[in-house]
Amino acid sequence: MKKTLFLLMAIVALFSSCSTRVDLYADYKDIPIIYGLIDYQKDTNYIRINRAFCGSNDNPINANEVALIADSCNYPGRLNARIIELKRGYGNEFFPTGTEFILDTITIHDKEQGLFYSPNQKVYFATTATNGQRFKRNTGNNVYRYRLEIYRDNDTVSAETGIVGDDDFAINTQQMSFIPNEQGENRVSFKTADNATFYELSFQFNYEEVKGGHTYQKSVHYDFGSQMPDEQNSNVVYFGYPKSLLFNLLERSIGGDTIGVTRYVRNCVLTLSAGGDELYNFILVNTQGGGYSQTVPDYTNIKGGYGVFSSRLTLEKDDVKLAPRPTLIQLYGRWGFVQE
Repeated sequence: MKKTLFLLMAIVALFSSCSTRVDLYADYKDIPIIYGLIDYQKDTNYIRINRAFCGSNDNPINANEVALIADSCNYPGRLNARIIELKRGYGNEFFPTGTEFILDTITIHDKEQGLFYSPNQKVYFATTATNGQRFKRNTGNNVYRYRLEIYRDNDTVSAETGIVGDDDFAINTQQMSFIPNEQGENRVSFKTADNATFYELSFQFNYEEVKGGHTYQKSVHYDFGSQMPDEQNSNVVYFGYPKSLLFNLLERSIGGDTIGVTRYVRNCVLTLSAGGDELYNFILVNTQGGGYSQTVPDYTNIKGGYGVFSSRLTLEKDDVKLAPRPTLIQLYGRWGFVQE
């Protein structure tokens, strides 16, 4: 009886615009599926270590339904898994420093419903807060990489990544300007991060709404998409946005709801994510190679399995202002917005 293997993949806390579902068809064997994105600023980093699940020609399965069953995705118990720190040494080769992060398991109890089982989902994690050791970013001549190793019977699954981020990584823009019905673009700029290959940016405008004696916290949101550094100026990246963006967002969100309501401007938030080279290749190559429904993904940096092990870093700037002229002047009096 020939078995058919179905594989579903999903990136943990990745960028919200990414869809990473893969169906793999092959003769059945135990195949690990790994997703991990290291953020050196966080005290705890999570990694998904799952396995492929299968059916047969005589007993076909619905992959979306099987993915909702925890026992079909998880290895029983806890696998022997760790992240090993490597430092560049003689001959530009990397050698273990002696620092290791042992992965333990934890169950997340509040995962939203989706393609994978919920709300209680098993993940692996590495905690750096308790032992005083942290993932290190590159500083000066000190260059680090991290190797994930998972031991299964006589096999070892492994992957390596550098760490995204440095002290220079920052959002430069302090103020954003919008003009209703205006053509053209304005720009958000930021300084690039070490080891980052691509960036994603989002904008959120928060406001307060008072209606019927009740106060509500409201917001409108916009995703800029992905951007790569300009080859001629690799230290700065720009995201363009339509000059009328904010007014268009408010028009779609509020429309004619202006009777008996008062609204107040609160703050603007820019959220910037930087992703490593492995993550970039996983998204770009697999999409161009036939999408996430292809038989076997064209790119994975997991040796002995499928998925991706990379790094990312997220910045949030929550004190971005709206330009008094012309944005605030144009905003006050529209949709019930008033100056306090």
